[in-house]
Amino acid sequence: MELRHLRYFIAVVEEGSFTAAAERRLHTAQPSLSRQIRDLELELGTELIVRGAQGLTLTVAGQVFLEHARFILARVEIARMATQRAARSAKTSFVVGFLSGYEVALLPEILSILRDELSDAELTPISSSSPELTRDLISGKVDLAFIRPYDTPPELALMLVAKEPLVVIMPRDHPMGGRTTIRLEDISRETLISISRTVSPALRRAIDEFVAQSGVTLAAGLEADHLHMAFTLVLSTPGVCILGGFARRLLPPSVVGIPLEGGQAAVDLAIAYNRTNPSPILQHFLSQADALIARRPLGDVTTLAAAP
Repeated sequence: MELRHLRYFIAVVEEGSFTAAAERRLHTAQPSLSRQIRDLELELGTELIVRGAQGLTLTVAGQVFLEHARFILARVEIARMATQRAARSAKTSFVVGFLSGYEVALLPEILSILRDELSDAELTPISSSSPELTRDLISGKVDLAFIRPYDTPPELALMLVAKEPLVVIMPRDHPMGGRTTIRLEDISRETLISISRTVSPALRRAIDEFVAQSGVTLAAGLEADHLHMAFTLVLSTPGVCILGGFARRLLPPSVVGIPLEGGQAAVDLAIAYNRTNPSPILQHFLSQADALIARRPLGDVTTLAAAP
């Protein structure tokens, strides 16, 4: 697999047809492009695009590959720019923080907004917890971060990106694994695997408040320090986990995420930055942030943030 295969695949998806992608984006022959995509599917061992009378449709595998293809090309672009800057001289670094896993969806969007602004600066993406990112924003180690707000210090400003409905994470072969929604009462006899309160206090508060309002008692079990540990515990222990809706895009095939019935239980994701940060790159990003939020970068697993 080569980078050109990723670019070809993304072009076909974004243009909506092989012919348009070949002529408008890639300036190549359509049969050659079709052959390249078939070769990619053969290498991956699965179909990515369904070709039908109504146009092109991505398979589930194709949707997953599209996210990762965009992320890989974004990282390649970062490496290219950083290498070119290193060959010239040391430049300013603009640090963007993400909750673990969220960079897959958000990093390509940020690069698209900041591409022209980064000619003389290096974009440095990092992943961490909301409390750590909050501390780094205050200290100036991080310029911009996507966090779950919790007792936000006055030094920081927030822009709400999305409200993530809470979902129940369980093994796909669980007796309730095929449901489209689930009630808290349905998991009252299950052991609850939780994300550590020190790692995600906002998520824990959202869950605790929803559970308290429902009057249901859940049996507390093991705690996980990050999403992938939670997925592992769900598969290896008799327990379920409650997470924000975006986690559904990160699940391994053997795990499912089922929305809690009612949809009123949610946890916020916000853009955070230090009010005193004078960075012109930050100011440019903030000028484009409303458009980014309107594009729903986390996809249909979340609800759009309400306009202020």
